[in-house]
Order: sequence, then structure tokens, then C-alpha cells
Amino acid sequence: MASVHISLNVADLDRSIDFYRRFLGEPSKRRPDYAKFVGADPELHLALQPGRVGRSAGSLSHLGIRVASAARVRDWKEALEQRGLSTEEEKREACCYALQEKFWVTDPDGNRWEVYTVLEDIDQKADPAMSCCKPATESAPSC
Repeated sequence: MASVHISLNVADLDRSIDFYRRFLGEPSKRRPDYAKFVGADPELHLALQPGRVGRSAGSLSHLGIRVASAARVRDWKEALEQRGLSTEEEKREACCYALQEKFWVTDPDGNRWEVYTVLEDIDQKADPAMSCCKPATESAPSC
């Protein structure tokens, strides 16, 4: 079985650990200069380490967790809000050649996570005026 591993440089390790603890649960490994979260649902290996943070050409657009249904999207949203995380809700939206139901959360370094489900594949990318797959500070989709 394969799994996804993501490593993020973070400006404030403790602040990021607090965010990801509420987003994904307890870290499986914690050191003074490192934290790792390993989850089964979703299957994800996320490492955090102090480092230079900033937006430059070719930097990360966003991260996502695909769930099985719109009901699971709503379950995730409710659970994260109960843990004190702010969410940006987006109901049904055309994004990345798919009709999706999703919402967003943003970590302390500005990394945006979407929790989504694909309702159906479509032939159009997205309306450029929509907020599909874009960082909060940009005005055009980056899909």
C-alpha cells in the first residue's frame, strides 16, 4: 500500500503543531525541531520542521484531502470547527475539471488545505472569477 508524505517548512513549530493537532490529531513523533503526523483516515504522513517560509515561483499552491462523499465533507468541517479551526466553506464548485463539494482551512504559515469530494468530472476548468484552488491572496485560479 502506498501513502503520501508531505514535509513543510514552518515559521513557528509550536504554533503549527497546535494547528495540525486540531486538524489531524496527535503527532506520532515530536522532537524539539520536528513533528510528524501519521494518519490512517486520511492516510497521510506529514512532517513539520522549522525553516524558511515564503511564497516564491514554483511554491506550493495548496494541499487537499479527498473524502468519499459530501456528507464526509460536512463531518470534517463540523469536527474541525469544534476543535477551534476556522473554515472557509465552499459548497458545490467547478474546480480543476470537476464539480466538487469542499471547504478550506489555512495553517499558521498560510498553507491552504481543501477537504473535498468530487461529485462528477466536467469538461470545463473553472470560471476565473471563482476562488477555485487559489491562495487567499491571489485573484485567479491556479488549477
